[in-house]
Amino acid sequence: MATKTNDIYPASLEIDYPKQLDRLSTFFRIIWSIPALILVSLLTGSDGQTFSSEAGKYMSENGGGIVAGLFAATALMILFRQRYPRWWFDFVLELNRFSTRVGAYVFLLTDQYPSTVEKQSVHMEITYPNVKRDLNRWLPLIKWLLAVPHYIILFVLIFVAMFLTIIAWFAILFTGRYPKDMFDFVVGVGRWSLRVSAYAFFLTTDQYPPFSLN
Repeated sequence: MATKTNDIYPASLEIDYPKQLDRLSTFFRIIWSIPALILVSLLTGSDGQTFSSEAGKYMSENGGGIVAGLFAATALMILFRQRYPRWWFDFVLELNRFSTRVGAYVFLLTDQYPSTVEKQSVHMEITYPNVKRDLNRWLPLIKWLLAVPHYIILFVLIFVAMFLTIIAWFAILFTGRYPKDMFDFVVGVGRWSLRVSAYAFFLTTDQYPPFSLN
């Protein structure tokens, strides 16, 4: 299950680095993000408290809502039918593209208000799997457990990313720019989180996620 060093992981995230960011938009970002956050919450159908990762990936703490439903239904389809319907995959992809755009906006990585249609400056791709060729039908039962080391590391990385976002907020207010090294780190954490999600929750790949921000 290990990923070869020369492989391209079948889930990728890139965010265009902004040369200049709007100070006013940055100052009021938390307030202006509320409508988009509410929309994501409604789309994911979360019943309980929600948290956001650096890339905008939203998950319900109590496992409720459409996120858990999609995971369970996908696991059952792979296990018993060895199928991952294309329309189902497209829905998962577009839902997470939108939530990623929201996350990028919340974490000050872009000034573009999240679009429900356009990709904008956030480029997220997940490769559609050939289930019978690429996926082991039994792995969905244990992938969530195999990914535990990643959960632990991501918990720390997300905390660091949130701290860096606070520093970046002040930097943008004074200079109009997001420090490039901080930007790359926060995007890297989002990339790491996406790979883990593609493996353990979206079930689109059996390639174990690399321990890397790149």
